[in-house]
This record gives sequence, C-alpha cells and structure tokens, in this order.
Amino acid sequence: MNLDADDFTLLGLPKAFALDRAKLDAAWKALQAHVHPDRFAAEGAAAQRVAMQWAVRVNEAHQRLKDPLKRAAYLCQLAGVPVNAESNTAMPGDFLMQQMTWREALDEVGNALEAQALLDEVSAERRERLERVTRLLDVDGNAAQAAQEVRALMFIDRLSDEIDSRLERYEDQL
Repeated sequence: MNLDADDFTLLGLPKAFALDRAKLDAAWKALQAHVHPDRFAAEGAAAQRVAMQWAVRVNEAHQRLKDPLKRAAYLCQLAGVPVNAESNTAMPGDFLMQQMTWREALDEVGNALEAQALLDEVSAERRERLERVTRLLDVDGNAAQAAQEVRALMFIDRLSDEIDSRLERYEDQL
C-alpha cells in the first residue's frame, strides 16, 4: 500500500465517475479494518501513529469518492484539469441566464408549493448535469468540460440548500 496512491487505487476501485456505492463502502470498511490503529495497540506508539496516518488517508479517500461532486472534481484534477471553483467562475451565458431566472423565482416564492416546484426543477437539472458529467468523464474523457459542469453543479447545490431553507420556513404548509 502507498499513502500517495490516488483514492481509487488505494481503495482498489476503477478510476471512474460512475461508482457502485456499495462497493466503495465495502472497500473502505475492509481497508479500514486492516489499518485501524486498534489493530496495532500491542506494537507500540510508532506503529499506532503510522496506522493512524493510514486510517486518516483511507477516510479522506472514502469521503472524497462518496460525494459525486468531490469525486468529479478529483477526477478532473487527476486528469490535469483542476476545477478551481474559487478562482474560475466563468460559465456559459445560458447557464448564467438560468441562474438569474432561478434566483428571481426564489425571491418570488411565497409558499411551500412554489418552493417545492422550484426545488423539483433545480433537482431535475442537477440529475441531468450529473449524467453529463458521467458521460464526459467515463466515456468522452473530457475533463475540461466536466470541470465546467462541476462548477455549475456547485452553484446548483448551493441554490438547492437555499431552497431547502425556504421550505423549512413553510413546513406547516406541507
């Protein structure tokens, strides 16, 4: 085992966006059982420190791969195309217009049904974009375009959180 191995290699999984969550969780549990510091209690402090490093690394890999956006961003990074969401906010004009439309719709939401309808629309767009990311990464090998989709998905997730917060205000109406 190599601490510097990519997350997929570390967990013995194919390097792909489409990932079987059950296989990911099983690989994580098996590796975690193998490197857990408690297994090295009788071997002294140095062995426990090394085991702790391994356990942390395995947990980090699992956390990154189980989240679709983190996994997509990681695959883009591995392909030499970091997402750079903090510094690269460029988006196609049609998506910028869609963002403005959604923001206006959220500002105008007046009840739970309207909020839920907006959330349903945004969630459908999220599903479509995740399918696009799957194709771009696993079929086309187009990490540059996938990185742009990841940035769009990050916006969609933030907007979905805001809509969820608005829905919580209307809980009694549901």
